[in-house]
Amino acid sequence: MVRVSRFDRYMLSQLMMLFGFFALVLVAVYWVNRAVQLFDRLIADGQSAWTFLEFTALTLPYVIRIVLPIAAFVAALYVTNRLTGESELVVMRATGFSPFRMARPVLYFGLAVALMMAILVHFLVPASRTQLANRNDDIAANVSARLLSEGSFIHPGAGVTFFVREITPQGELRQIFLSDARRARSGTAPAGTSTTYSAERALIVRSDSGPKLVMFDGMAQLYDGKSGRLTVTRFSDFSFDIGALVSRTRERAVKIEELSTPALIAASDETQALVGADRAVLLFEGHERLAQPLMALVASLLAFAALMTGEFSRLGLWRQIAAATVCLIGVELLSNMATGLARANDALWALAYLPAVTGFAMAFLMLAYAGRTRRVRHVAEAPA
Repeated sequence: MVRVSRFDRYMLSQLMMLFGFFALVLVAVYWVNRAVQLFDRLIADGQSAWTFLEFTALTLPYVIRIVLPIAAFVAALYVTNRLTGESELVVMRATGFSPFRMARPVLYFGLAVALMMAILVHFLVPASRTQLANRNDDIAANVSARLLSEGSFIHPGAGVTFFVREITPQGELRQIFLSDARRARSGTAPAGTSTTYSAERALIVRSDSGPKLVMFDGMAQLYDGKSGRLTVTRFSDFSFDIGALVSRTRERAVKIEELSTPALIAASDETQALVGADRAVLLFEGHERLAQPLMALVASLLAFAALMTGEFSRLGLWRQIAAATVCLIGVELLSNMATGLARANDALWALAYLPAVTGFAMAFLMLAYAGRTRRVRHVAEAPA
């Protein structure tokens, strides 16, 4: 059983408290940015506020996965800098605590954040991405909802433009305009050929073959792009099949983010065909999921180790803070390089762990340097 000292508990509580604060702030910033984009898209498609809340909730696991290592890094920087500025870590070093010993609560903290990351990347994120993709597919097929947007021109399908001036509380559409140029776009009719429908009112009704737009008191104008002739037909009622405006395959394409980690690491031929990716991409994605939780531990240790290389100063540890930030950026750049190489060659899947290993090595070297500097200084100050 690991014995947790009072110093460990104190520093760990400080780290967790600041981590919770920074994680909440960063998640809120990322969430607001995503929520604005989702709001514009969903409300423009005629979706309800409940659908908007559902979509924003489904995006949260992915956002939290991105934010947690950053929050761990900032929390470790803030707590270490504050404890150094208030001479608490200076006192602990004077009592004989080595930098490696003082890093123990930071290690506990990093492991706790890594556990959260593991739950996210292996379970919550794949499940949420699958549900999000299913809901996106449902909304894309819901043509009726996409048409119910009054006062604006919308394009529910390629070559189709729809406008409705007013929607009554009873669901009746007033002042309808519908332009259909799909035949010209598909090449089955001369370029420029289009049919334009206008009606005083309309209703969307369900049928066995899909939703239909029933228009009343209007006219249809057929323009032949080859001859330049315009044919006008007036009608008292006319039915238009709106279910064909948006094509939908019976089975949607599965994305890599939706697959489980064992399926990615196995990288079978069936899985490659399912997502349309080769073995190298699947292998790297699977091992990257295993390596991602380690980045939370690396980020916290890098922040602590970099600040431990500095001495107490009333001006603060700004140089060490800058060094820690540069180290983290370097690890991220190394991750980008490893991604490009490993995705091109299935034999290089181990590169997924290179950023984490490099980060651990950098933290170890900085802690060893901090301990060596302290020993040299004590020997120099010892009486002859």
